Amino acid sequence: MKYCDLNHSILEWGSEEIVIPYRSPLDNRIHRYFVDFYVKVEDINKQIKKYLIEVKPKKQTKPPSKPKRQTKRYISEVSEYVKNQAKWEAATEFCEDRQWNFMIITEDELKV
Repeated sequence: MKYCDLNHSILEWGSEEIVIPYRSPLDNRIHRYFVDFYVKVEDINKQIKKYLIEVKPKKQTKPPSKPKRQTKRYISEVSEYVKNQAKWEAATEFCEDRQWNFMIITEDELKV
């Protein structure tokens, strides 16, 4: 957040300000997805771009490995993965409708 405040290319930013409705495949009900960050930037060509950014551990962006027997932990990880996929699909559609970009950032991108 300090990075956003100090970066002159970032014109606006907010944390968990954008709410996107999505249908959960787990219960088939509509839920609300609070995307981690909204960022409006001016790129090197002086074009304005808007991004919705989700920050997640890399492990949660991939399907969990199936163990020899289904444990509660595995079932929980699968449920979380399926729910995240529905959220990210809704966020992608939301951004496409507005000509924004949706990004998922993991620890790989956050390393300094």
